[in-house]
Amino acid sequence: MAWAIGAGSSGATPFAPAVGANAISVMRAGFVVGLLGLAGAVLQGQNVTEAVGTELVVGQPLTATAATIGLLTAAGLVAIGVFTGYPIATAFTATGAVIGVGIALGGGPAWAKYQEIAALWVLTPFVGGGTAYATARLLRDERYPERVVVPLLAAVVGVIVANIEFALLGSADGSASVAATVGEATDLDAVAGDLVGVALVSLAIGVASAAVLAREMREDADAAQRHFLLALGVLVAFSAGGSQVGLAIGPLVPLLDDVSLPLWALLVGGGVGLLVGSWTGAPRMIKALAQDYSSLGPRRSIAALIPSFAIAQVAVAFGVPVSFNEIIVSAIVGSGYAAGGSGVSRRKMGYTVFAWAGSLTLAFAVSYGVFLAVQAVL
Repeated sequence: MAWAIGAGSSGATPFAPAVGANAISVMRAGFVVGLLGLAGAVLQGQNVTEAVGTELVVGQPLTATAATIGLLTAAGLVAIGVFTGYPIATAFTATGAVIGVGIALGGGPAWAKYQEIAALWVLTPFVGGGTAYATARLLRDERYPERVVVPLLAAVVGVIVANIEFALLGSADGSASVAATVGEATDLDAVAGDLVGVALVSLAIGVASAAVLAREMREDADAAQRHFLLALGVLVAFSAGGSQVGLAIGPLVPLLDDVSLPLWALLVGGGVGLLVGSWTGAPRMIKALAQDYSSLGPRRSIAALIPSFAIAQVAVAFGVPVSFNEIIVSAIVGSGYAAGGSGVSRRKMGYTVFAWAGSLTLAFAVSYGVFLAVQAVL
């Protein structure tokens, strides 16, 4: 399952806009995204992993047989999408498969968690696509010079980075953000309060990010935009690892006590699976997203990646499984329509939306039916 996700969702989508803008080659993107996905899985994968493993069904933990059937079902459907060139929504597929086997096992629906998941899934195309559209229009507006707008966007990204949480910065019981850690280390939280301290550190990081990019923009605007685009690809790839690894290894969480395996070891194993998938299978999907969905330039690619990064980090923070194909494709289309829809393949998008809608239902039905059949035989 981790291989299928690395080859498709987390491996292909983060750098697809950068490849479409000719900022990085297809093969180099696949190599880099694998390493970043591994890092994200280890440093940020805990929340989504635990949610997929323990929060989708109530009253009945997954057994080894149920986890096996759920993962085989989800991995098979995702692999079909990889080899046919149509991105299956990985979170839809994995979530449907886990719920299917969990219900067949005798568990009950976790309605509160489903509402949280559905809200993010429904809002993602509108928020991500809308933000990408607005950002792309802003970058195209001649009234606002790029040497001002691009550094301001870098400041926004810097503030987000300052507030994402990493396992290495937290205590044994949780993670912490860069802003919170610096605020504590410099006693800003003691002097001004926790929230004010975090806000001041975040603002400082945002200003520093804007200053660095503003300097580059003065020297070479085109090169500065490419560097910013690649930095965004790095952040999205890291976020993909933190989010998507849970879809692969989450069903194994209820089994950890039986084999005396710590969660961090499972995260490392899942991260390695993402890495191998990115290196061996991602180039095909990178090409499909970069060239088939929209002809992207650097400005539209930047517009697509900023909301993608923000949405991914929201999902990681709340432990909600989310499809990176849905995030990136929505943002790509939004930025494409900012240029009048040029290069956006409506036919391809129609097939993709149909695949998204059908993947959740199909995964649920197949995993539910297969588990009942296996249970009857055994």
